[in-house]
Amino acid sequence: MTDATPRINAHYLDSFQGQTIRILGKVTQLRGEQATIDAAGNVTVILNRDSHLILNNAVEIIGKVNSDLTVKVLSATDFGNNLDYAAVDSVVEATHRYKEIFYEGTD
Repeated sequence: MTDATPRINAHYLDSFQGQTIRILGKVTQLRGEQATIDAAGNVTVILNRDSHLILNNAVEIIGKVNSDLTVKVLSATDFGNNLDYAAVDSVVEATHRYKEIFYEGTD
């Protein structure tokens, strides 16, 4: 599992500054080259030209966490509008509680 991208939500942004992550949330606002997603808290994402987000849809973003805790989008995948966000948060929490199962080389 080289180059594993940890799954996070808004609560973990500060711990992953400068790192590439995966974050899944609901698109709550679109404005120019930025968007806001709700991933157990609001997260501002900086879009790239290939980002085609749809308001109120779920989106999984692979991106880099900036020092101001925004996320620069590297890729974005639309997950539609029928997603169980509680299940998403449970997966995030499980991957952090049991890192050794999900990521190689963690203690």
